[in-house]
Amino acid sequence: MTIVLPALVLVLFASGLFLIQRHTVVKVLFGIVLIGNAANLLVFSSAGMRLAAPPILEGKDYAMPPGASDPVAQALVLTAIVISFALTVLALALARRLSQSMGDDDLDKIDEEAEL
Repeated sequence: MTIVLPALVLVLFASGLFLIQRHTVVKVLFGIVLIGNAANLLVFSSAGMRLAAPPILEGKDYAMPPGASDPVAQALVLTAIVISFALTVLALALARRLSQSMGDDDLDKIDEEAEL
């Protein structure tokens, strides 16, 4: 498990960077989504995942025990997932509108038409 997670983060970052360098709007958008998911996974894994640990601890001691995961990172990642989903849907709608109005989603052709 210690090698799988960093390898997955590396593959997601590399795939996202590869897609960002493409010439179509949708591929660039998917690259940005992959990089965002890789960053979320990196933050989530940095909090320390504890398997088979109870999620709710009993007692009145509010200090985090040594075997528990950090809940702040989980809350940050959950918030980032919701925000990135909303921004992705908005960007896909704008990309669809751009493709309909220009007739193509190739960034080079759109740039050439904008210069005219």
